[in-house]
Amino acid sequence: MPTKSALAGMCCAALGLPRGSKEEQECLSSFRMVRMTAIVIPRRGTGQDLPVGRLQDFHTVQNTKTAEGKIKDCHITHRQYLTDASFGVLLEGDVVLLGQIAAALADPRWGIWLGRKTCIPSAPVLAGLKDNRDDALRLLIGEHPLELFTRQDEVKNFGEGIDSLPDSPVSFATERREFSPRRVRTLQRTGHPLRS
Repeated sequence: MPTKSALAGMCCAALGLPRGSKEEQECLSSFRMVRMTAIVIPRRGTGQDLPVGRLQDFHTVQNTKTAEGKIKDCHITHRQYLTDASFGVLLEGDVVLLGQIAAALADPRWGIWLGRKTCIPSAPVLAGLKDNRDDALRLLIGEHPLELFTRQDEVKNFGEGIDSLPDSPVSFATERREFSPRRVRTLQRTGHPLRS
């Protein structure tokens, strides 16, 4: 599922907010109050849904610190990417903030991508801005019932969802990236897969 931290980073880039700046901190503080629902949108291949795949890539990071505090010349890290995946994300919250974000996503100040600079979106990332949840859902899934889609909802308490993710960004500053917990529940689709 898309993470809230990835969405917040994309929005901050579209708004042109420097990492670690006071403006970024204010935006992230407001963004924590935005409720996020991520929806898996099946992609159709020739006569069937495309299976979502996972691709692993290797990267090298130079001059990292070891547990002893020494500098390590080169460290290999692993990155995983989803292939043939499609998601819709519904953001609900302050209309002024969401209006600013929508305008920035329609005409971003800086480049936006999905996690890494090499992963640029294959379609426009803004479906639109609506006044209510039902109209917003129609932009993403048409007239289909939401229950036909696997989705992840942000919830407020343990009774609504027991999974916590370190996914609510506090700062994207390069030297002190910080995240707080976000509680979610994942709901599997019910019924038959969608057919076009």
